[in-house]
Amino acid sequence: MLARWPAPGRCKSRLVPGVGRARAAAIQARLTQHGLAAAAEARRALASAAGAGGQGGGLELVLAASGLGPRAALRWGRLLGVDRVVAQGSGSLGLRLQRQLLRGCREGAAAVVLIGSDLPALAAEDLVEAFQVLEHRALVLGPAGDGGYWLIGRRRATPQLFTGIAWGSDRVLAQTLALARQAGLEAALLAERHDLDRPADLDPWR
Repeated sequence: MLARWPAPGRCKSRLVPGVGRARAAAIQARLTQHGLAAAAEARRALASAAGAGGQGGGLELVLAASGLGPRAALRWGRLLGVDRVVAQGSGSLGLRLQRQLLRGCREGAAAVVLIGSDLPALAAEDLVEAFQVLEHRALVLGPAGDGGYWLIGRRRATPQLFTGIAWGSDRVLAQTLALARQAGLEAALLAERHDLDRPADLDPWR
């Protein structure tokens, strides 16, 4: 999971006009906890399905953190119950995603699934499905309602999937699928989910 430290005024800035800085930070913290809880549940489900020593038992829950220093990030990770904390690093969203995918593949992961921390409707079943899809497909994407994607999963690092993308636009998913086709990758799509970025996105959850 890629997540930013939920400090008032330093996260969820697009929510601030509607709810204020403190509330925006609290929402960010709650969403991060929800996403990690779903990931932990998915790991248990995969381990149970595969049996002792199966795929789920080998899954590592990693928090790619930003917005705080290394020691504080480690403390945050321990509080959240993740297996490991790494730095997101600088750069565009595409560069940060590419960095985490490359790190996982270099470390020998059979598959890497990346998500953000702003998905109120995320369920463990979504993540279970993503890993199951990667057993027989090269690429899995979770379409977002705004034209982007909320999840990307690969068994190999593919830098070209993150190059030339209009990050933050409604063309991210379409451009990524086009790049996948050019690379000869067959993509599978999960259910559509909606990020929580703007005050209007809160309406279904009030």
